[in-house]
Amino acid sequence: MFNNVYEGRKVLVTGHTGFKGSWLVLWLLNLGAKVIGYSSNIPTSPNHHEILNLDFETIWGDIRNLEKLQKTFETFQPDIIFHMAAQSLLRKSYRDPVETFETNVIGTVNVFEACRQTDSVRAIVNITSDKCYENKEWVWGYRENDPIAGHDPYSASKGCAESVTASYRMSFFPIGEYQQSHQTLVSSVRSGNVIGGGDWGEDRLVPDIMRAASQNRRAIIRNPHSIRPWQHVLEPLAGYLLLGQRLLENKKGFSGSWNFGPNYDRHIQVLDVVEEMQKHWSRIDFLLADDEQNLHEANWLKLDCSKAHAELGWRPVLNSSTTFASTALWYREFYESGRVLSQEQLDEYTKDISQKQMSCVI
Repeated sequence: MFNNVYEGRKVLVTGHTGFKGSWLVLWLLNLGAKVIGYSSNIPTSPNHHEILNLDFETIWGDIRNLEKLQKTFETFQPDIIFHMAAQSLLRKSYRDPVETFETNVIGTVNVFEACRQTDSVRAIVNITSDKCYENKEWVWGYRENDPIAGHDPYSASKGCAESVTASYRMSFFPIGEYQQSHQTLVSSVRSGNVIGGGDWGEDRLVPDIMRAASQNRRAIIRNPHSIRPWQHVLEPLAGYLLLGQRLLENKKGFSGSWNFGPNYDRHIQVLDVVEEMQKHWSRIDFLLADDEQNLHEANWLKLDCSKAHAELGWRPVLNSSTTFASTALWYREFYESGRVLSQEQLDEYTKDISQKQMSCVI
């Protein structure tokens, strides 16, 4: 897959102990990459990274510590960076906006600085969020050239991280001087609400539902009519890896920003997601309640992924029913029998890609 571009490559993943990071590491190891993980802690208990117990190099450090980052880059000389480390919780950003901005903005600056001072780096993929856009609550999807902004501290910090990415790309890694004054291509990626097995994040719909089901209690649903672009975690990761492939192949036209979201028929109300999950695990139950904190959160958010479809050849593989079914099955098997289905579901997904002859298998 991915033209075997990752085989033997040194790939540094920041935030590798997080939900998306742990799935990305699993996939990279399957592709033969030499992975180096960089994280400050184990963010949850249970934790997908610990459950997988994969064999690769881990460095414990905070991305706000520039000296530690630079030492890591100097030691390992990575070829490509997938930057995922972040304070990713909206409600926590209200409780601690300073930490949120320090981690998501200054931490991102530090990652780029470490890359700038390391000659081995050929590609940087900065993972931000669909919430980086100035959300006007309209019904059509946001494109990569729409304004960046943010109401809450988390969204604003991700908008800032996008500005940092653009600034470093123009100031230190300009496309017009590629392979003359520098050897690094830079992209940022934005995806929607990602779900799947192994997520135990705080204040997130699916983890809240699954924790409650495992304890035979009802999950509290506070924003049942909010519409989100739900997608399985492997969908955007396929896009990130495909983009990384193009960058490592020295295709400078792929430097820039990219959306990776589901088709519009997968923009579904929270309540419908919960009810769909119930079909696959009978222990799931819920209770509708008002949000006592009444914190601002977008009600309507869509991404326009036409650019990724047309230029990268990336498209979602899973439909909504398969996404919800595989997610519920992962948790049901974990809690009821102790089975971890991550490798099995990755194998199934890559088989689906091959059968549909997606560009990312070429």
